[in-house]
Amino acid sequence: MVFGPKIEVDRVERRDIVQSVVASGRVATPYRVDVGAQIVGTVAQVPVEEGQTVKAGQTLIVLEAAEAQAGVKQAEVAVAQAEARLRQLRELQLPVADQALRQAEANFANARVQYERNKQLYESGYIGKAALDDSQRNLDVSQTQVEAARKQVETARPAGSDYAVAVTALEQARASLEAARAKLAYTTIRAPSDGTLIARDVERGDVVQPGKVLMVLAPAGETQIVLQIDERNLARLKLGQKALASADAYPAQRFPAELAYINPGVDAQRGTVEVKLRVPDPPAYLRQDMTVSADIEVDRRPGVLALRTDAVHDPAGPAPWVLKVSRGRALRQPVELGLRGESWVEVRGGLAAGDGVVPASNAAVKPGRPVRAIRHE
Repeated sequence: MVFGPKIEVDRVERRDIVQSVVASGRVATPYRVDVGAQIVGTVAQVPVEEGQTVKAGQTLIVLEAAEAQAGVKQAEVAVAQAEARLRQLRELQLPVADQALRQAEANFANARVQYERNKQLYESGYIGKAALDDSQRNLDVSQTQVEAARKQVETARPAGSDYAVAVTALEQARASLEAARAKLAYTTIRAPSDGTLIARDVERGDVVQPGKVLMVLAPAGETQIVLQIDERNLARLKLGQKALASADAYPAQRFPAELAYINPGVDAQRGTVEVKLRVPDPPAYLRQDMTVSADIEVDRRPGVLALRTDAVHDPAGPAPWVLKVSRGRALRQPVELGLRGESWVEVRGGLAAGDGVVPASNAAVKPGRPVRAIRHE
């Protein structure tokens, strides 16, 4: 009997094979909010810091507000004046016009009676034509006064022109007040939602203008990991697949994730597809834009015959093979492979459970050489 050297071998065994697609990416929220000013102003206070968690409505930036406050006071005075003018129409001008109309109507009635009396006297020859003409003029004047007084009443009533002008002036003053108050409100910039400030580019004394981004807020909510996957793996990806991820800063702390989005397009320059993983329970250390590695589980075979990947020669080629230890010799054995995991590969044919295989890294062992197998730990 020929005794060869002792060598470590890998054994074929039954185990679960998990195939994963591995990629790296960054932590991101579904969207970010750019925070800026809506008016030109000088920064008076910045009571928050980058990285701080804020609540909706919390003050982020305060601008100098003296001019805006003066504008509000001026607008309030204009509203008070317009309201006073409207009250004057209702409480003074309209009653006075009513009284003047009644007086003019009474004068007109007296003038008409006097004219009728003088007309009879003239016809009877008791007075001359001059007296009758005077009473006619008095009647005409009193009628004109009635018409003028009636116009004054009509304009002072709610349907009249003076009233409409006063109402319009009040509405305009109130609109100006609202605009002034809005401008004053713009001097305090508040958080639009709960979240974390991931960028701050403003300091006290800065002059800010509309359109300039002063802070960036990552709203609180679902955390995502954005990955770039080689397009060759696109057929393996399906929504809902489970994944395990870890931040490069905390490689030993892995956390679960789930495939939630696959971009319908392919980046032609890089040959990649953008995917997003949903993180239902993000760890406390996770931060925006952290670099993260993720293993997306794309297939699983439970309890199949399996062999360590490094024991197979030409595993990606058309005819993979192994050095099987049989009757004290290393013999070349073709194998049929199935699902490939990170460290293990499914064996569909050519080997049986318990068979020993020389690791492909042991280049000293050639086919047909005598060997004595020792299990590789």
